[in-house]
Amino acid sequence: MRQFNHCLETGNVVGGVMCADGHYGYSQPVGGVVVYDGQISPSGVGYDIACGNKAVKTNLQYNDIKDTISSIMDEVQKKVPFGFGRKNPVPVDHEIFDDENWNVFKEIGQHEHDQLKATARAQLGTAGSGNHYVDILIDQNTEEVWIGNHFGSRGLGHRTATGFLNLAKGLAFSDRAPGESMEVAPTLFQMDSELGEMYYRAMTLAGRYAYAGRDYVIQQVLDILGAESTFEVHNHHNYAWKETHFGKEYIVVRKGATPAAPGQLGFVGGSMGDISVILQGVESEKSKEAFYSTVHGAGRIMSRTQAAGKMNWKTRKRRGGAITEEQMKKAVKRYGVELRGAGTDESPFVYRKLQEVLDAHEGTIEILHTLKPIGVVMASD
Repeated sequence: MRQFNHCLETGNVVGGVMCADGHYGYSQPVGGVVVYDGQISPSGVGYDIACGNKAVKTNLQYNDIKDTISSIMDEVQKKVPFGFGRKNPVPVDHEIFDDENWNVFKEIGQHEHDQLKATARAQLGTAGSGNHYVDILIDQNTEEVWIGNHFGSRGLGHRTATGFLNLAKGLAFSDRAPGESMEVAPTLFQMDSELGEMYYRAMTLAGRYAYAGRDYVIQQVLDILGAESTFEVHNHHNYAWKETHFGKEYIVVRKGATPAAPGQLGFVGGSMGDISVILQGVESEKSKEAFYSTVHGAGRIMSRTQAAGKMNWKTRKRRGGAITEEQMKKAVKRYGVELRGAGTDESPFVYRKLQEVLDAHEGTIEILHTLKPIGVVMASD
């Protein structure tokens, strides 16, 4: 809340929202929404530009896969590269690489442009580390099989954020980012300034790239299942949108928050041992005051280090964590999940219950589908 209030006091702020899954973040809290008049905040969008979720309903039923879920998850883990800096062993060609917004990096420098594009080409179709995942889920009412994923724009987004935050400080785009407090004041660009216009174009490109990556990974899992998509939901939750509220266009910066305009669909995931949901925004005074925003997940209640312990880089092992691997494996097995990868810092114990945070947003959203995970793949610790 201290971070959130600090954001509300900095710049041309119209208002803001703290969602029920909110927790500590860099400069702007995760689960925080800040609405600006004529300004955009690269620190608010954060380092994982366009992190988001995609979910598809398939033409399969639970009975079609229940006996082979273990081998299915083995195949998903084998096919989808997870982890920090991972590259796709099968490079993907995609129309995203012809997007005119790549020119924004040429304006910064040919070397920066070439380096970023090479990274993006190498990583398209890979998922990240941390809380990024691929899930196989079952609709609790119909027993239809769904596929869900969660990740963003990979190295392209991180380097874009770092570069523009450097430029704001008078540093070179490619300089190493200076160490900063988590409670550093928001970095703001005027939308009509050169940096503001360049950042918006670069963020838009990272957003399209994230969509392309999530589309590709979902298709890979559909192919593994031998299934077809019959319905899809796809949304960012780390992004800055141009939206009209109370009769005027503003910039809405959501960090870990899902847009939920009336009738707009969203996919919100819980932990590896909890439900996920497909929701839609509804019209109400409360949702209007929340700038049509809702949760993006369950929200952390325990830091990564607290959960998993400190890493000893010599032994490559962690010590002193509150959660053991045995506890995590027991919890997900009890919930009926085939888990691949994941560290204890992503175990169910470190998250709130999703239903509790959804209940806090009652009157602004409607739950259309409740989904139970039966298979989860994440990066290893």
